[in-house]
Amino acid sequence: MHAIFPSPVSRGIALMILAILLFTAMDATAKGLIQRYPAPQVIWVRFAGQLLIVLLILRGRTGPMLRSRFPGFHLARSAFQFGATGLFFLSLAHMGLAEATALTDINPVLITLGAALFLGEKLGVRRLAGVFVALVGALIIIRPGAGVLSLWALLPLGAAICYTGNALITRHIGAQESAWTSMLYASIFGTIAGAVALPFVWVPVALPDLAIFCLVGALGTGAQLCIIRSFSIAEASVVAPFAYLGIVFATGWGIVLYDQWPDRWTVVGALVIVTAGLYVWHRETRAARKA
Repeated sequence: MHAIFPSPVSRGIALMILAILLFTAMDATAKGLIQRYPAPQVIWVRFAGQLLIVLLILRGRTGPMLRSRFPGFHLARSAFQFGATGLFFLSLAHMGLAEATALTDINPVLITLGAALFLGEKLGVRRLAGVFVALVGALIIIRPGAGVLSLWALLPLGAAICYTGNALITRHIGAQESAWTSMLYASIFGTIAGAVALPFVWVPVALPDLAIFCLVGALGTGAQLCIIRSFSIAEASVVAPFAYLGIVFATGWGIVLYDQWPDRWTVVGALVIVTAGLYVWHRETRAARKA
């Protein structure tokens, strides 16, 4: 990756895009499962799957990775991640994938403002322009008043707030600790918290669905690792606008998996989002080269 993306900024952006692609693939897969299984069961599998994968990768290094200088931050971050995943998965039982993703994708604005307030990151005119132009694209897609907004919309909006908290803490810790420490804490917390509801909702898993459940865990693990690395090497206000690509990717997964085709306004909004993202990438990469 260093050869293709020589600067930390370009690597951070590339990792964010990959993370969003994997996250939306996980969400699309989970939506199919939630049609047949209770959402809390799918949420638990997402974190239990990550825990199993992380333990297999770390093997004898699990103990050292659990030792952290920031246990409080890791617990808070894990709680935010569990909240973001749980609220979003719950919304999928009541909303379309693209609509829920669009509502969740107000998080770049929250992250950008939070990074300025709590992390001291500078907010240049170009960064703010990229964030808010992408927000316009998101609003074109969800078209407030067109039936997307409802009480169920509070779930993905809550997920956006939780995701913001997760992102800001991840950026604050940065590269001071291994990404695997964050992965381990999050998966343990999510597995334990998710298990609380299992005795009340568990539905036996059909054999053909086992592979799909495993896929949810694997996609979530890959996405989380990419996003931790992204926020560790690049400023949150730089990579945050690329989360808007989630709407574009979610629309694509909806077409491929559920034959849900976007209308013209979704296409227009997606083009606005992509344009804003490319503008930010171009400006930040050029600034990095000059530096």
